[in-house]
Amino acid sequence: MSQTRWPLPVSSELSARLTHDIEVTPAFFDIDPMEVVWHGHYVKFMELARSALMSRLGYNYAEMRDSGFAWPVVDMRLKYVRSAVLGQRLKVRARIVEWENRLKVDFLITDAQTGQRLTTAYTIQVAVDIASREMRFLCPEILWEKLGVLA
Repeated sequence: MSQTRWPLPVSSELSARLTHDIEVTPAFFDIDPMEVVWHGHYVKFMELARSALMSRLGYNYAEMRDSGFAWPVVDMRLKYVRSAVLGQRLKVRARIVEWENRLKVDFLITDAQTGQRLTTAYTIQVAVDIASREMRFLCPEILWEKLGVLA
């Protein structure tokens, strides 16, 4: 018996469409007493990248709300490989890898100059009908439409 494995194979064109990179530079207020970026700020960098990706796809937070859905994060995992420091240019890549029953976004944070891996992560979001506050067990068609994938 064959099992479906995520992420499903996608064309390079679709993969490129579902991927977006941003650059961030940690500022003084991002640094902890050990003189490295405080671990919680990586989540902020990820959110900036995910937000930029969804905006590029035409489904930013206002558009999500207007379509009748909230998309809370219900699961998150981060793996810290190496610390970032004050003023270091970082590349944050967000890539949508699942969209059928949930929205899963993989993240890769690297040194923008050297490409050295600093952090890997993912978030999982689910569609919640704003009016009923009920979670959807399949992502709504509006997401599929915005991603450019077939339902």
